[in-house]
Amino acid sequence: MESKRLIVVKVGTNTLTDFAGVLDRDYIRSFVEQVCEIRARGYAPIIVTSAAIAAGIEELGLKSRPSDIPTLQAAASVGQVALVEAYSTELKKQGVVAGQVLLTRNDTADRNAYLHARDTLMRLVDLGAVPVVNENDTVAVEEIRFGDNDTLAALVATMVGAEKVVLLTDVEGLYTSDPRKDSGAEHIDVVEHIDRALLGMASGVGTSLGSGGMVTKLRAARVLMSSGTPMVLCDGRKENALLEAFDGTSNGTYFNPQKDASLTTRKRWIAIGGAIQGTIIVDDGAVRALRKGGTSLLCPGVRTVLGDFEAGSPVAVQAADGVIIARGLSGYTSQELRSVAGKQMAQAAEIVPNRNGAAVIHCDQMVLF
Repeated sequence: MESKRLIVVKVGTNTLTDFAGVLDRDYIRSFVEQVCEIRARGYAPIIVTSAAIAAGIEELGLKSRPSDIPTLQAAASVGQVALVEAYSTELKKQGVVAGQVLLTRNDTADRNAYLHARDTLMRLVDLGAVPVVNENDTVAVEEIRFGDNDTLAALVATMVGAEKVVLLTDVEGLYTSDPRKDSGAEHIDVVEHIDRALLGMASGVGTSLGSGGMVTKLRAARVLMSSGTPMVLCDGRKENALLEAFDGTSNGTYFNPQKDASLTTRKRWIAIGGAIQGTIIVDDGAVRALRKGGTSLLCPGVRTVLGDFEAGSPVAVQAADGVIIARGLSGYTSQELRSVAGKQMAQAAEIVPNRNGAAVIHCDQMVLF
């Protein structure tokens, strides 16, 4: 099959449900029509969908979102059937087959499993199907959850090398504050860089049905921008919202990728594939050195080590102000790293001789945000 240009579209629970919190099948029909219009232009859309639990609540006749894990997972099980059936029905009307893909962190944390998941998605596209991706809430527990489908969308996009990501949500992009609560909130048209100030503007969860908020969308955008993938955040309920975002005419917020950003498949996996096992807090000097690029993280720049992890584990690199500036694979165990934090490299080699003065995170094993 001719090679396709991949587009990832994530649609949230609040967008897929009506005022009563049940699946809006009229909206799904309109959304699928837009997906198929993009497909007809020679692109390959991949849908990342939320709302399995919301659909299950409807199907089971529950009055509200349950709070206990077994009932949530039961609702997800029932709701996932209804959700994929709704997509499949509308796609079939357009002569297109839906392919369901359910993922957890277990399916991506290991690099081989990550590559197998990627191959499945790519093969579905090759066969002319539209993949419909969701987190497998039926079996996911805290340790293996993505936690939100914004992160999952960024993962899928980096996994397949998508050309663009569109997040359809219940607000018209990013604002300086929550526009539903603050009439003076100003719309942000374009984002070139995500810093602590911007993260501070992000609001929390909009309703009781969804699991993500604006912070999760910014974190997803940060990964995508570092990997060279543009993202659009817009109001999914607006007529032809997806087509406008695709065409570049949306009134949403555009997140432009970093200049010359390009990551290898391995670095894309490092950026988002594996669940973070710990956090390394570094000093200002290390932050400046890392942001210049081409530099490994060394022991003198490490101030604090959070969590327990083995060598080779994915870890976050955090500045003193709390902002995550990088992800990478640790060259030390957490115990070893605590013993050499702040030490000169010669001292570190003596304290942990089996590491032979290795970098805390080698630049080839690190992705900067």
